[in-house]
Amino acid sequence: MARIARWDPVRDMITMRQAMDRALDESFARGSETHGTGAWLLPMDAYVTEDAIVIRADVPGITPDKLDITLEGDTLTIRGEIARERDESRKYVLLERPTGKFERTLNINTPIDVENVEAAFKDGVLTLSLPKAEAVKPRQISVKAG
Repeated sequence: MARIARWDPVRDMITMRQAMDRALDESFARGSETHGTGAWLLPMDAYVTEDAIVIRADVPGITPDKLDITLEGDTLTIRGEIARERDESRKYVLLERPTGKFERTLNINTPIDVENVEAAFKDGVLTLSLPKAEAVKPRQISVKAG
């Protein structure tokens, strides 16, 4: 015999809240975030000027020669690895600094002048300047009378 259950919206909302709490707890408890490749996602900022797209990424604890930056077509990829200090005498109570392989891939939807791309590294910050191709730079058009 089928039993009809009365709908209780409060019960359903509590269940949804518990599911969201669990999902958030799990995402923060994992530590360094991985995305299928076993590499953590490199945090970065990007902004646009009239002439270029500028990308800044924090990569503390790495030297410039350990970075692998490629621009293939409209895909920019930054890869590297930050080694964890190994010391068996230490008994860690907290490990939050990201270590291991990192990777970030961006699709640049603006044609880039690949011959003039510049990369700079200072104080653990990588700055990439991707100059826009001449075809997409804004141009002032003068209007001629009559």
